[in-house]
Amino acid sequence: MADILAADIGGTNSRFAHFEVGADGRLELRGTCWLNTKDATSFGELIENLRKSDLTLKPDDADIAVFAVAGPIERGGTYSAPPYIDFDMDISRPADMGGRNAVLINDFVAQAWAALSPVGESARKILDGQSDPMGAIAVIGAGTGLGMAALVPDGAGGYSATPSEGGHQAFPLFTKDECEFGEFVKRDTGHAYPTGNTVVSGGGLSRIHFFLTGQQLEPDEVAGILDKSPETLAWMARLYGRACRDFALAVLGTGGVYIAGGVAARTPSIVEHEEFEGEFRRSPKLGALLGRVPVYLISDEQSGLWGAALYGLRTLSGTRDRK
Repeated sequence: MADILAADIGGTNSRFAHFEVGADGRLELRGTCWLNTKDATSFGELIENLRKSDLTLKPDDADIAVFAVAGPIERGGTYSAPPYIDFDMDISRPADMGGRNAVLINDFVAQAWAALSPVGESARKILDGQSDPMGAIAVIGAGTGLGMAALVPDGAGGYSATPSEGGHQAFPLFTKDECEFGEFVKRDTGHAYPTGNTVVSGGGLSRIHFFLTGQQLEPDEVAGILDKSPETLAWMARLYGRACRDFALAVLGTGGVYIAGGVAARTPSIVEHEEFEGEFRRSPKLGALLGRVPVYLISDEQSGLWGAALYGLRTLSGTRDRK
């Protein structure tokens, strides 16, 4: 028996969960807690807020704590300065954060492991296809930003998870209208070029809607009226399909594409739209290959916690890179 503290720390929300490892070695979710990330001015304060919460496991009592962070992990896995969080995270001094054993991982590495957890097993198939058991699995999801990671077969029946900061790449825009939108994104953000983080995200959904309609709304407000905004929906579906296709091609994700939470979980009509499938399957040379790639939607917003917990379980057992 072991107790795992799993955390999924994003720019808006910090989610925490207590997982217990049962006698059969399976993960059992015992309790969760959501905190507002912006209520803390430091990682230490965030941990202190967690100690004061009603979560059934305190950081100091965990056998392992796995913090999934929305940013690159540096300094041998002990440090991260997330681009959308106002403080950095350093676990090189365990006394600063509590717990006897702590690990930092990229938030989409956690989402990748989630694809092999119960929430991944229950994911809804959006596009039909046939998974290649020897192919990589692409995991992508839009929320505050656009996250990506891949599960790569290790040749021995297991996987290794590879992080990505592909959401910071320049986002491809082609038609006259799309290029005009790209210029709008540059003016709105002050950035040199549009990225996945500014186009295919909650903020991107707001920008698309404002560009098309002149209505300045928050992402949740746009999501609430998408059924009455067919052009906004079609644009978001097409651009999201493009992001998923390009990442699937980049990692050769013939093992399947998993869309994790965030915008698509709250507004599945985006990935169910015909523009999503049309753009995902479109390729001058590899359309047939893309036609065989299945696409799944993980709608459980606790998927990052399950992935972090699975990583923690495998770390404790010394088999974290095994399937």
